[in-house]
Amino acid sequence: MVSLVQEIDTEHEDMVHHAALDFYGLLLATCSSDGSVRIFHSRKNNKALAELKGHQGPVWQVAWAHPKFGNILASCSYDRKVIVWKSTTPRDWIKLYEYSNHDSSVNSVDFAPSEYGLVLACASSDGSISVLTCNTEYGVWDAKKIPNAHTIGVNAISWCPAQAPDPAFDQRVTSRSTAVKRLVSGGCDNLVKIWREDNDRWVEEQRLEAHSDWVRDVAWAPSIGLPRSQIATASQDRHVIVWSSNSDLTQWTSSVLHTFDDAVWSISWSTTGNILAVTGGDNNVTLWKENTEGQWIRINYESGTAIQSKQPSHLPHSHSQQQQQAPQQQQHQQQAPSHPGPSSDSEHSSNLSNSQLSN
Repeated sequence: MVSLVQEIDTEHEDMVHHAALDFYGLLLATCSSDGSVRIFHSRKNNKALAELKGHQGPVWQVAWAHPKFGNILASCSYDRKVIVWKSTTPRDWIKLYEYSNHDSSVNSVDFAPSEYGLVLACASSDGSISVLTCNTEYGVWDAKKIPNAHTIGVNAISWCPAQAPDPAFDQRVTSRSTAVKRLVSGGCDNLVKIWREDNDRWVEEQRLEAHSDWVRDVAWAPSIGLPRSQIATASQDRHVIVWSSNSDLTQWTSSVLHTFDDAVWSISWSTTGNILAVTGGDNNVTLWKENTEGQWIRINYESGTAIQSKQPSHLPHSHSQQQQQAPQQQQHQQQAPSHPGPSSDSEHSSNLSNSQLSN
């Protein structure tokens, strides 16, 4: 069963695009087309603890860093900037770093697993991905860019969990090794790509083809020690696809979770990686769980029953898929309209928080 825990009136002056809970689920960050980011206590009154102003356009997404680095929050905007904020108290925030080396809207930000340090990935409509690394001892940031990651633009980014075989469970491993950094991205070219850090650069490791329209969100499932990885992807083609791989990440298979009634905007895994939340243009939030037979079922939180997806379990990969016509209006036009039309990405108001969904 799922119940409403808290309802918050953000008092934003325009559409809210994203909300994210911090590591402990106590602080909630929201962002809006009014250009601001607001901080709330998730379990107390609805009044904002702080309002962060630094962007000159709609703010699309926010992301929290691991608390070992302090209270750090990143935001990205149509104004082409990424801002990293830091607080000493929930009410007192400063601008820690500002990155403005993209040529178009920055659509998605995601902090890397804490094992890699304070590292932030950014996805932009200019088609590139930036990886920002902070030397926390000196407070200096270094930026590496993946140019031409996706044609037309990059919509979403997500990190692979920092996982290394544990000798306590895998007798084939004699010592713990550092995991290779990997990212998954989704773009306007209908593609999902996996990137691997190779020395001082990032290389394309896998190209996953199954969607027939823009990929709007990607989410790498948290690692719980099992010898497999899962990635969920959401698209304007109304599909959510779950990609599964063995422990070496060399082969990926796809399973269509469901075909929805409208474009799917956002997806988010529970902290244990066994429940997937989905939201989109149908104005619904649905929760999905994989059963023991590998089939995805929708959890009916009203009656406590489960509804099995009637979609085929697998979608074939095609390396020669027919080119799909892009939607009429390109994401994040160069002039941000004061009142976005129905084709604008300002529709993307149903982003899910990386919240602690219960098992």
